[in-house]
Amino acid sequence: MNPVSHFEIHAADPERSIKFYTSIFAWKIVKWEGPMPYWLITTRPDDKPGINGGLLQRQGPAPAEGQAVNAYVCTVMVDSVDDSLTSITAHGGSIALPKMPIPGMGWLAYGKDPDGNIFGMMKADPTAK
Repeated sequence: MNPVSHFEIHAADPERSIKFYTSIFAWKIVKWEGPMPYWLITTRPDDKPGINGGLLQRQGPAPAEGQAVNAYVCTVMVDSVDDSLTSITAHGGSIALPKMPIPGMGWLAYGKDPDGNIFGMMKADPTAK
């Protein structure tokens, strides 16, 4: 098996996206000291499972409104899907897929950041129906 080891977010306005993701998920995002503008995203403490990622300037147009997803959707484990959806809209994002049960697994919703990137949020709950 080959595990996912990194993700990237493409943004027209990296600083706006940094503010969005640090506000919603409390991720740590720092500028990389390499030869190109790139930010490193830490999503978890070193002793917790999960992956980290990066953020960079988008090199083309943003996804068209209503188009099908054409990339992997990363799902973030959250304490409350409802609170996350409220925070997303308060910080300039939108809801792509309302909260729904995944029976026996938990609650899932999709959000969009201000650049139109889609991401998932899930709250584990084995009683979800």
